[in-house]
Amino acid sequence: RGDHGKGGNRSGRRGEDLYLKVPVGTVVKDEADDAVLFDFTQPNQTFCAAEGGLGGRGNSSFASSTRQAPRHREEGKPGEEKYLFLELKLIADIGLVGFPNTGKSTLITKLSAARPRIADYPFTTLSPHLGVVDVDDNCSFVIADIPGLIEGAYQGHGLGIQFLRHVERTRILAHIIDVSPYTERDPVSDYRIIKEELRSFNPDLLNRAQVMIANKVDLLTENRSALDRLRAMAHENNIPFLTMSALKGTGLKDVVSLLIETLRKVTEDEKKESL
Repeated sequence: RGDHGKGGNRSGRRGEDLYLKVPVGTVVKDEADDAVLFDFTQPNQTFCAAEGGLGGRGNSSFASSTRQAPRHREEGKPGEEKYLFLELKLIADIGLVGFPNTGKSTLITKLSAARPRIADYPFTTLSPHLGVVDVDDNCSFVIADIPGLIEGAYQGHGLGIQFLRHVERTRILAHIIDVSPYTERDPVSDYRIIKEELRSFNPDLLNRAQVMIANKVDLLTENRSALDRLRAMAHENNIPFLTMSALKGTGLKDVVSLLIETLRKVTEDEKKESL
């Protein structure tokens, strides 16, 4: 805070500005009404969250030729007081979405240096992980391992809202779907549920570029009906479709190539829209 003025027409010292550093992707919200006040989407952006107070005027400010020693003064004004909420939404080129335990964390460890915790039970990943995929000296992209979603995620089930907010920052959605026969889940149903969760949270998410990747194909038996139905659904929705085994490493080169090609198309579309 600043200092009070003193005798001899001496003004009080100005208070120093307080700067708080936040990571790119931080959203500043008013705690009272949840209104978004600012969105840090680029490095080195600044935002004044609250103005400081205004200094008052002492009696000498009101002196005149007819009134040499006025007794009047003017009070200063206090600074703003706000309660703010800072929300971090990770920024990534590609977001891996799907149910828990579908292999998202395994995939990001295979493609990047990120090392999320991996185990054979739901919600191993409790916070998003970012990994940088370096293809060559001229090509790299950021991939986000979004923790597993479940039905009712948009209503907060399974920490859903905490996870879904990060999806809003991704340019491409990569659906990772478990097609192994050793679960009671149906791959087609899983995709439909995740799609509905995304739509319920933010309908605009369904306008993002999407790819569908069937994982754990190394565990398939001769009965591949679930995989065939999932592939047919992807084609019906005009979504690029690939198969892989993240654990075995099969199909990963094709996955990277698909992600690069999709990212290039998205970048071209973004440039056209900005013209």
